[in-house]
Amino acid sequence: MRSADTLFCFAHRGYPKRATENTLQAISHALEFDIDGVEIDVWNVGGELIVKHDRRLGRLLAGQDLLTDMAPGALRKMLLPGGEQVPTLREVLELIGNHVQLNIELKGPDCAALAARELESYIRDNGASYEQYILSSFDHRQIYECLQRIPQVRRGVLIDGVPLDLAACAEPLQAYSMHHSLNFVCPEIIADGHQRGLKSYVFTVNHPHDLALVVAMGADGVFTDEPQLIMDYNAAKTAEVLAEQIQPPSGLKAG
Repeated sequence: MRSADTLFCFAHRGYPKRATENTLQAISHALEFDIDGVEIDVWNVGGELIVKHDRRLGRLLAGQDLLTDMAPGALRKMLLPGGEQVPTLREVLELIGNHVQLNIELKGPDCAALAARELESYIRDNGASYEQYILSSFDHRQIYECLQRIPQVRRGVLIDGVPLDLAACAEPLQAYSMHHSLNFVCPEIIADGHQRGLKSYVFTVNHPHDLALVVAMGADGVFTDEPQLIMDYNAAKTAEVLAEQIQPPSGLKAG
């Protein structure tokens, strides 16, 4: 069982219960909470990193086009529910500033070089810290490319299963963290990751029962659509620790 430590909280695509996911408004709502990080998804659309989850239009934007077949200007002219444009990575970097960590998930092909260039430019121009960012992907080849291009930025290894060799896939990538699917995460892979010096974060944890499950497994943090759920958990755990600290020694009475 995990100790009374609090969980690292990534707001998943911002706060999608309050605004359209992966928008500046959703991220702004997430930043109203005492979160530790924000997670976004990016695609290479015509040589520009666009913040969007789906590979194809149809769920939040009208149409059926693949993002990778579109021009960034055309995509940016389309309005999401709530009236916002699809943001660029640079716009998100500017909004986040130095407030919290930013996990940038590389969704489609050929994102690594663009992400490295964008981060280097922003960090240089704004005095930001490389350690504020995590580049993650299910495409481990792109994570390896990030290691080659911008090794100062932390790398997160996304997996949606349990590899036969558990967390070993993170070692050639010199990763900082493993990002586990709630559907497959197990105590063995978290423990193996910890033995290799890796943080273990679980996606997407939105229910109290699931939260209790990953806490029992020893997870270090979660990605969530419900930041308030994690804030309440962390506040309760902090209160427990404080209560234990002020209790008088055994055998003595207070006062």
